[in-house]
This record gives sequence, structure tokens and C-alpha cells, in this order.
Amino acid sequence: MRIVIAGGHGQIALRLERLLAARGHEAAGVIRDPRQSEDLRAVGAEPVVLDLESASVTETAQTLRGADAVVFAAGAGPNSGTERKDTVDRGGAVLLADAAERAGVRRYVLVSSMGADAGHRGDEAFDVYLRAKGAAEEDVRSRTALDWTILRPGMLTDDAGTGQVQLAAATGRGPVPRDDVAAVLAELLDTPATAGLTLELVSGHVPVPVAVKDVAGN
Repeated sequence: MRIVIAGGHGQIALRLERLLAARGHEAAGVIRDPRQSEDLRAVGAEPVVLDLESASVTETAQTLRGADAVVFAAGAGPNSGTERKDTVDRGGAVLLADAAERAGVRRYVLVSSMGADAGHRGDEAFDVYLRAKGAAEEDVRSRTALDWTILRPGMLTDDAGTGQVQLAAATGRGPVPRDDVAAVLAELLDTPATAGLTLELVSGHVPVPVAVKDVAGN
């Protein structure tokens, strides 16, 4: 499969791209800064330079031509202002969904956040972030032209992945290594039956392939 990943230089995205390349898939990472291109090539991914905050739907759709799936793993980052939480975490996800529909790419995986809620209250940056992620989820869920899956990881860590997770509609809060988030994303992409599911993810005791098969009903 050819899989296009928005936020291609992110910590989860780089891990995912490496896994996809190892599985024989063609991974392409959307990046804003061309200086990041070599980092993507180093993990076996094709860099695609596009700024999701300024690109049109038509421009974005052109980068998705021939793709079998798209993953939204972009984020404004913890040090960004509240405005960019909306333009990237919500607006970027919506733009990618619009572009996927236009390009005829049905499979769409959205990396969200535990606690995402368009109606979340509060004025801190993280509150704005959770509202933006929640609004992105609502938009994606409304699209009948997409076979979407939403993944809500718990607190992200840089610990080495264990390959053992808890994956369910509701898991309760907890940490999860970025390695294991990437592993779950790769498995979700290979499991079309997970379309239409919103899933929470934390560390656990179930091997990643088994966890994904269980939620898919296989």
C-alpha cells in the first residue's frame, strides 16, 4: 500500500514510517520544512513538502493521488499558541479529510488524544488542544465517504515499546510509548475492519496484533 502521513517528521510519524517501510509498504510523509527530508529518507519514507496551514484542498489532494490510505499525525506542538491548535490540530485534519475525499482515498486514520472533546471547557492551551482534537474527530466521523479510524493514545512517553497494549473504546487513562502507538497504527492500517471505530490506547498486556484483531471482531 501507499500510505501518506501528515505530520511526517513527528515522533510517532517517523516511527510509523520505519515500520511501514519494513512491512513493504510505500510511506510518504508530508512535511512543511524541506530540511527534514533526509530524516524521512533515513527511515525509508518519501518526503512530500506541503504546508497544511496554507495549502488548498486541490493542492493537498494532488499529494494523495495514488494513495491507499492517509494518516493524520500532525500537531501544532506543545509550545504553539492557541490559534495554531485550531489551524493545525483541527484545520489540518479537516483539510486532509477533504483532500482524501477529493482524491478518492477512503482509508483515513486520525491520531487524536485521550480526552478530546469539542465541548471541553477551559482556557489553557491544553484545553484548546482537546477542543480542536474533538472538533476534528466530529468532522471525520460525519464523513460517509471515508473509512475512518480514530486512535486516542494516552500520555505519550519515549520509553522503549513493549508491544503489549490495552486497546478499546474506553481504557481509562495511562501512559503509552510512542513506539507502541506507531505499532498500533501500522496494524490498524493493515486491518480494514477497524473502520468506524474510535479507540483509546494505553500500555497493557495484550500483543499489538491480537489487540487490533480483538477490536476488529476477528
